[in-house]
Amino acid sequence: MIKKILLTLVVAVVVLVGGFAVVVAMQPSEYKVERTATFTASPTVVFEQVNDFHKWDNWSPWAKLDPAAKNTFEGPESGKGAMFSWAGNDQIGEGKMTITDSKPGEQIKIKLEFFKPFTDVCDTQFKFEPKGEQTQVTWTMSGNKNFVGKAMGMFCNMDKMVGGSFDEGLASIKSIVETTSPK
Repeated sequence: MIKKILLTLVVAVVVLVGGFAVVVAMQPSEYKVERTATFTASPTVVFEQVNDFHKWDNWSPWAKLDPAAKNTFEGPESGKGAMFSWAGNDQIGEGKMTITDSKPGEQIKIKLEFFKPFTDVCDTQFKFEPKGEQTQVTWTMSGNKNFVGKAMGMFCNMDKMVGGSFDEGLASIKSIVETTSPK
């Protein structure tokens, strides 16, 4: 009798775990988070805030989460090849960003690598489009999820986790460029 109950429990657990694994495997492997904001400033002025990692502390929402983080800069001062590494508290973890492409006033592409609390690599892009006297900025992060990432994605949405921080960062850039930029 006990063997039959245990066998039934084992079979039920195997079926549940197998079913969960199938559902996870069927989740999309790609993710994309994107936010757009419009600034009353030229594309060049807005571009300069993003193209120089030394300026990110002024507007990055993650810099506010750990002002004591250890930051290091390598490569050129700004533009293609510039690198920024950080090591901070459990809210920001540890990682590195490298500008892989930089077209003044048009776009910036960044390779974003996370080391702690988890490892991941994704692509980040900023596009700057003139709209009359304004500039529309689109901030995008995209990447691929492995099996564990797909499983986590069933319980925590990447857009909800990061999108609000993108909105906050764009609002901070807007405040900086619209305060310092001639109208």
